[in-house]
Order: sequence, then C-alpha cells, then structure tokens
Amino acid sequence: MTEKKLNLVAEWDKTFPRSERVDHEKVMFCNRYGITLAADLYRPKGIPADARLAAIAVCGPFGAVKEQCSGLYAQTMAERGFLTIAFDPSFTGESGGEPRYMASPDINTEDFLAAVDYLSCREDVDAEHVGIVGICGWGGLALNAAALDPRIKATVASTMYDLARVAAKGYFDEADSPEARMEQRRVLAAQRTRDYAAGAYERAGGVVDPLPEDAPFFVRDYYDYYKTPRGYHPRSLNSNEGWNVIGTQSFLNQPILAYADEIESAVMVLHGDAAHSCYMGKDAFAQLKGDNKELVLVSGAVHTDLYDGGGKDAIPWDRIQDFFEKYLH
Repeated sequence: MTEKKLNLVAEWDKTFPRSERVDHEKVMFCNRYGITLAADLYRPKGIPADARLAAIAVCGPFGAVKEQCSGLYAQTMAERGFLTIAFDPSFTGESGGEPRYMASPDINTEDFLAAVDYLSCREDVDAEHVGIVGICGWGGLALNAAALDPRIKATVASTMYDLARVAAKGYFDEADSPEARMEQRRVLAAQRTRDYAAGAYERAGGVVDPLPEDAPFFVRDYYDYYKTPRGYHPRSLNSNEGWNVIGTQSFLNQPILAYADEIESAVMVLHGDAAHSCYMGKDAFAQLKGDNKELVLVSGAVHTDLYDGGGKDAIPWDRIQDFFEKYLH
C-alpha cells in the first residue's frame, strides 16, 4: 500500500469559489491495485481538534475532475458539517495510473472503496458514519460500490448515468441488439490493433467543439458546462481530448447495477425531471428495496443543472444535508 509521489497543484484552481467556512488540503490514498489517488479534503472550520465527524467521499462526473462539480459538492457538504473528500479517479486528473485516460467498472468502483478505506482510518472521522456521492456516470458506480461495501452507510446518486447500460444498449436502449453490440465490438477490436501498432492510444475527443448547429439538446447541455468558463478545466477529459477510444470498452459487457436490489444502506437517487438521463435514475431507483430509499426529482432541471446549480440553484442542498444527517449521524 505504498503511495507513489504525485505532483499536486498547490494553488486553488477550481471552477467554483473557495469557501472561507472550511479548511482545505490536498491528500493522497492508495487503492487495492496500487494506484495512488489524489483528493481535495474539506473540513468544517471551528470543529474541535478531537472531534470525529461523519464523512463523505465524492466523485464524478465521468470524464470530469475534482476541480469541477465533485469539489463543489464536497466543499458545500463540508460547510454543512461533514468532513469530505473529492477525488480524481484512477488514470485521470492528478491521480496515478498508467496508461492514462482509461476506465474500468471494477477499478473505478474500487476507487470509491479505497476512499472509504482512507476516510475510515482518519482519526477525525467516525468510521461507522461514512457515505458517498456519485455524480453522472459516477452515480451508477456509487450504487455499485454501495452494493459491494456495507461500510457505506448512505449514498447519493446525482443526475446519474448507468454507464454499462448506455455502452451496451445506447441512449434510451435504442441500440439494444446483438447486432449493434457486435458492431461496437468490431470497431473497438480494430481500434486496439491500430493503437498497438502505433504504440499509443488514440483519444476519442471530449465534448464536441465547435458545437454543430444541429446538435441535440443534451450535447448543448454538456457544451454549456464543459466548454465554457462555467465548468471548463484543463485537466478535464470532457473539456479536452476525452478518453482513449478503447478506454471505456469494458463497460460494454460488464453490468454495474446487477445487485442494486441488495443494497441495505440508505440511497437517494437525485435527478432533474427534464434531464435526458432521468430515465436511468428512475429505473435504478425502481431496482432498490427498503424504506430507506428516496427518489428526488428536481422540477425543470436538466442534466448539468445538478452539476453546479445551472445558475438557478437547482441542487437541493438542504435535502441532501437532511438525508446524510439522518443516515450518518
């Protein structure tokens, strides 16, 4: 469990203002694959030195970095009394892992579990009161983590994607056929051969830029966040060259919500009811069992409104705080 030295940026380089109500520091921790992860830790100011706080680990969206909305969620929940971290997943951002810009249903789920390892072993954290927040694609991964790790006492899946479902079936399941999946497999197999021959991985491209006039709304939605001063960050894959073309290949045949119905701990599925992705949140919630599960739909909110509020305070911070206070205290 030896951490590799990472060169972390010292200055504040987030897409959101720094809060004077919390203390901030950079931290590192290691996952079970030996990858060192970088995180921003936020702790409420004025807390007694010997206090043991409920803690929350935050990650997402898929292809984003901790300097974007996961950091905003972490800082805001620290303002509300929790010790929090926002971390970069393996192979991305300031975290370690080679080759760069790869993703894995297993390793990325492990990233959440490693964050719980780290928080559970801090002297200022109550290890019996640890929760997680997953945003966008990391919402589905958060549910996968919660199904695997009973140390996670409460989970919020915000504006979530089921990445495996989209990979295997397309948006709204419109490519759900053996023929469509086989075509994807052929394309990815050919790409692997080209990459190996070239000795380098071709990038898939992030959010399209310039924006085509006929771009569908959800592409415009992503552009408005990732490609404008609202959410652009130089280390964000979505803001720049994107994942490796084969970087997300394994999601094509590795479902991540197979055991969501066995999650015993508390879950909030949070979605905008005008989001193109809302069907994934509703369907995921329908799999959950128990009276400690909540579906919260924000009226009129689109997908990225729950990244940063969308300029209209769309994120129901009080509702999220109440949920974590109920199940982590």
